[in-house]
Amino acid sequence: MHNKFDKSKLQEFYRSGLLDDVVPFWLRHGVDHEHGGLISSLTRSGEIADSDKSVWIQGRFAWLLGELYNHPLCQSNPDRSLWLETAEKTLSFVKKHAFDDTDGRMWFHLTRDGQPIRKRRYAYSESFAAIAFGELALATQKQEYADLAEQCFQRFVSHSLDPQGVEPKFTEVRPCKSIGFPMITINTASELRQSIGLESADQWIDDSIRSIQNDFMKPEIECVMETVTADGEISDHFDGRTLNPGHAIEGAWFIMAEGKKRANQDMIETGLRMLDWMWNRGWDEEYGGLLYFTSVNDLPVQEYWHDMKFWWPHNEAVIATLLAYELTGNEKYLQWHQQVHQWSHKHFADLENGEWYGYLHRDGRISSPLKGNLWKGPFHLPRMQLQCWEILNRM
Repeated sequence: MHNKFDKSKLQEFYRSGLLDDVVPFWLRHGVDHEHGGLISSLTRSGEIADSDKSVWIQGRFAWLLGELYNHPLCQSNPDRSLWLETAEKTLSFVKKHAFDDTDGRMWFHLTRDGQPIRKRRYAYSESFAAIAFGELALATQKQEYADLAEQCFQRFVSHSLDPQGVEPKFTEVRPCKSIGFPMITINTASELRQSIGLESADQWIDDSIRSIQNDFMKPEIECVMETVTADGEISDHFDGRTLNPGHAIEGAWFIMAEGKKRANQDMIETGLRMLDWMWNRGWDEEYGGLLYFTSVNDLPVQEYWHDMKFWWPHNEAVIATLLAYELTGNEKYLQWHQQVHQWSHKHFADLENGEWYGYLHRDGRISSPLKGNLWKGPFHLPRMQLQCWEILNRM
């Protein structure tokens, strides 16, 4: 991509990256034809580094394939039947192995053949299973998938609001809450509104945006907090001061997209403010790229990986800046998009083997040659490519 904005060239860049590189990489190397599901822990060349399976990545992968199958831009793709078949097999593995029969919650970490290893306090496995089942409901018109989508969504929100059967992360001495729940609720409800017509979607989205505006956005210091006290105040301790700019920027485009869908300018302006504030707090002026953690003030961040560059915040910033440019026509957002696009593709992309590395040192050197693990799989990068292809197609 050059400084001149070439829409058609960029559109083809994202389309090809998605359909000729990233999706084939995972279909070729990650699909477990013996036990079902996806093995996501892959080396640079796609060999298996660890055969265990991450449950939320099963949902993310099945969602991606279902989304591609259903997407208007992909209707003539010859791989559509393969996408649907693979998505159904992945969710068959999920239905068989990913739910704990004792409480209905989902596991986080399984062996290759589906034996449970670990469950986590949070219910993000449920949120990603929900959108996957939703896309398959839309693709197949099977009521079973629609029912599972709604059940997983209800488990996600009920457990997030009132966790049962898990040790609390914090005592009552300093209760706090994270932006993760309202943010993921916006995206999950939006996806389910589109796929299964979730009736409560708008209410969940409205409540979640209001929570972010009232509790996490701090206009007086132009900042989006990652964690606040139970009543929405800044906690002047390590956890409370730590910011995750990429996470807030992801939330920014969720809210901008909702504003565009509903022609709601207040939502669009909320998303733009979030993007502006956190770009300014996250972009590394010395080396380029987005810092993983920064601090709300000048005190140091506790986490030792704070100045690394992770793949997914860059994916989210690429989407957010391009969407902001589409919505506003402001050249600032096009410049930011070009900045993050160029830096990301220069440092993360593996032109020899395909896909992206996930973890870089601050100066852009590769920290780990893994293409995936229990956290990184086929989600943020291909979603970015699809979103940007779609945005450019509209423009």
